[in-house]
Amino acid sequence: MTANRTPPTGLKRRTVVQALAAAPAALAFPALVSAQAAPVRIGYTMARTGPWTTGAQVSQEPNYLLWAEQQNAAGGLNVKGSRRPIELVSSDDRSDVETVVRTYEKLMGSDKVDLILPPWGSGANFAVAPLANRFGYPFLAPTALSRRLIEMKLPYFFLMLQQPKPMMDALVDMFKAQGVKSMAVVYVDDLFGLENYAALKVAVQGSGIHIVEDKSYPGGVKDLSPVLRSMKDKNPDAFVALSYPPDTILASRQSKEIGFNPKFFYASVGTAFQLYRNVMGASAEGVLGMGSWNSKTSPGAKAYFDAHVKKFGAQKEPDRWASGATWAALEILTAAVGKAGLDRKAIRDYVAGTEHNTILGKVRFVGSENVGTPGTVSQWQKGEFEVVWPKANATAPLNPAKPAWV
Repeated sequence: MTANRTPPTGLKRRTVVQALAAAPAALAFPALVSAQAAPVRIGYTMARTGPWTTGAQVSQEPNYLLWAEQQNAAGGLNVKGSRRPIELVSSDDRSDVETVVRTYEKLMGSDKVDLILPPWGSGANFAVAPLANRFGYPFLAPTALSRRLIEMKLPYFFLMLQQPKPMMDALVDMFKAQGVKSMAVVYVDDLFGLENYAALKVAVQGSGIHIVEDKSYPGGVKDLSPVLRSMKDKNPDAFVALSYPPDTILASRQSKEIGFNPKFFYASVGTAFQLYRNVMGASAEGVLGMGSWNSKTSPGAKAYFDAHVKKFGAQKEPDRWASGATWAALEILTAAVGKAGLDRKAIRDYVAGTEHNTILGKVRFVGSENVGTPGTVSQWQKGEFEVVWPKANATAPLNPAKPAWV
């Protein structure tokens, strides 16, 4: 199977994901397979070009493709006792919110696909979530981080990722336990950065931790060195960057160049990506960021990780945060369709009212928020992004002092 790459025009292409093992699988599941079964048409847009591509092509689309392939290899998606092949109807949204909205409106309105899968990122999900709710399509979003999405109270919309408050609470809790007294903060000037920084400011109140400097920056920034030099002069115990993958790497590289090496160096998102480890090399050691799982988290997590690497190769590992949330969302959707069929209201009710077993552990929703997965902090240690906080979820102990950049 190959990914359906959309031409630069962004026109939609339709791909039926067929597994080579489909015929033997049919023999293995005689009660569930029908040769005449109509495909389950599942639509989505995904960034294959533009600035969202790095995140989308690590955390989301590879998982959609792997899931569809696995389901079809088993004879198709179990739709309330009947196996039906999955047909993915997808296109390149070119990292453009208007394209996302227009395409989902067509998928749900005129194309009338059976199900939809979410696009990448907080901004795109914020734009399309009300539309999905209006059309009555369950929406399990694995890469959206926004309190505002929860406050919209959309009954068909579910957020898989831990939200700003639990993530920032976990970070400050860890800092307090390690005796941190001062921190410097940079954050991207958009929904993600603003909400996470607001949650961080609330979390530090009464903690004894002082923010010695804070600066926002525009998306697509090319140079953070003046801000980093100013922060270095203040000698904080911790540095926090609430940033996107290119900015995370930029802040790390430029901190290394100027010798800014606080005891705790936290940057996200993107730190959980294999790309970060590859770019930073040995300098990744000790760097902290948003992460919630790795192959040690559960037997299911290891099976998923191994299957991903087998399909896409060792140079395209799943990231250790949102990839796990994407796969967990697909596990929940699979179980919901098996139980409720393609009745989207029944799927929504199943998702909302059930405690789900996933590779991340128990997932449970209150409104749109996943309250089953706690806020977490991860850290690069000897080539793996280990969950280090809270201790109950840790895959390795925290290294309490980042080594020097190398």
